[in-house]
Amino acid sequence: MIPPPKPNPLVLCGPSGSGKSTVMKKLMAEYGEYFGFSVSHTTRNPRPGEEDGKDYHFVDKEKMQQLIDAGEFIENATFSGNNYGTSKASVEDVLNSGKICILDIDVQGVKAVKDTDLTPMFVFIKPPSLETLEERLRARGTETEESLSKRLGAAAAEMEYGETEGNFDTIIVNDDLETAYINLRDFVMPEIEKLKAKEG
Repeated sequence: MIPPPKPNPLVLCGPSGSGKSTVMKKLMAEYGEYFGFSVSHTTRNPRPGEEDGKDYHFVDKEKMQQLIDAGEFIENATFSGNNYGTSKASVEDVLNSGKICILDIDVQGVKAVKDTDLTPMFVFIKPPSLETLEERLRARGTETEESLSKRLGAAAAEMEYGETEGNFDTIIVNDDLETAYINLRDFVMPEIEKLKAKEG
């Protein structure tokens, strides 16, 4: 008997402050049973309440480098001096369980995924404008002027890549959260329907 094809992973990309996490939470709240997250590796220390193996695989820099050198990661990046990576094994674990694996990655990660044999659905979530993005980031109250200008610089570059034809299967403008969510849900619905059909 041929095993059923594994679901296609869902790649979500968008600048910090685009509301990507919020839209993703809504999707999980409604259709969580059909999705799974690949657990990323990181060299940063756990924050209060984070569990190893659930929130992240917490590893030291040496171990991380060994995994990178061995080609275990689909993508890895460094933020604020800490390494983060998505391992092939963690994505396979989710796909083997018959769920759609959500990959929440940046533009560098998207480029790396395009070089793998995964066939994900690529979604870019963007704010209506950089001005709106700046307002949202300022409203968080967690950014210094320096980190804010860095984030906005990165966001401008990400939006340029995100809006380039052919890089993503769909672009969702998060101007209104509910609308953005419905657009994302409609886009992934065919994949969810396939999983529902298997259950039947």
